[in-house]
Amino acid sequence: MDEPAFVVVEDYEPVARERLPSDVYDFYAGGAGQEWTLIENRRAFERWVIRPRMLAGAYPPDPSTHVLGTRIEFPVMVAPWAYQRMAHPDGELATARAAARAGTVMVVSSPTHAYLDDVATASDAPKWWQLYLFTDRGYTGEMVRRVVAAGYSAICFTVDLPVVGLRDRDTRNAFEPTLSQDGFEYDPSISWDDIAWVRERAPIPLLLKGIMTAEDAHVALDAGVDGIVVSNHGARQLDSVAAPITVLPEIVDDVQGRIPVLVDGGFRRGTDVFKAIALGASAVMVGRPTCWGLTVAGEDGVVDVLRIVREELENVMALAGTRTIADITSAHVGPA
Repeated sequence: MDEPAFVVVEDYEPVARERLPSDVYDFYAGGAGQEWTLIENRRAFERWVIRPRMLAGAYPPDPSTHVLGTRIEFPVMVAPWAYQRMAHPDGELATARAAARAGTVMVVSSPTHAYLDDVATASDAPKWWQLYLFTDRGYTGEMVRRVVAAGYSAICFTVDLPVVGLRDRDTRNAFEPTLSQDGFEYDPSISWDDIAWVRERAPIPLLLKGIMTAEDAHVALDAGVDGIVVSNHGARQLDSVAAPITVLPEIVDDVQGRIPVLVDGGFRRGTDVFKAIALGASAVMVGRPTCWGLTVAGEDGVVDVLRIVREELENVMALAGTRTIADITSAHVGPA
């Protein structure tokens, strides 16, 4: 009997690397600077251990949950990542269909703005829009209007890219994405005042993505946002910052359950997801694993990546004595 080709999501990466041009692979896989934070995003999970409880009657596990009123089959969403058509011709359309099949939400990246309506109609599943603000605020406002009209159910305002981080791999490769931004530039002067600007144009839930300190989480709460995504942009912006899983507890402690706190950065295994939920996250987002799945097998590859993570999480839940997501508490993790 043949063994499955892909047992864990990491099995997809070497196959994807073989199929992608080397500079495109480096663009997807690389991080900022010397990539200390890129390594730290994975290494930080080793500092937490799971504390399983026995005889809890935790079978069968039910990993479904709700985020901002939307039911998802498990607490893993597709993170926004740009230029998906460099990985596969169907790009974001395939990923949108895959997220729907997996029963979760896809967050669609701003560089998809030229065909955001096509992505919106690629499936009936809920989608969020990841927002960058362009220096041309007129065009940005029109984009947001289109996003709302197309039925996106939340805005995920990414706040950690006033300028692009120094990505040494891309510099050495002289790499620039082949899909243009139509001449539009991101606004380097974004500030807390822009939250009100977005609110005026988007009467849907607003999350801030890129929060990495309790101080900023507190300001975000005062600004009235509906959610926070703890993120260091996949270690692609500022090197020598902490892994999101490391700062998650301080942000959860500051928020005190008033709004959902999501997290991304280095998630690869069901154990990673379990630890994040135990530390107070409402859900996690995965980016690069879906990139490798899309590269290797298109829509089916993304579905399979999400399946692997879900099945791993269900296994962890059963073994840790937690039947539902609500059963996972801070008592189920401890320092390594």
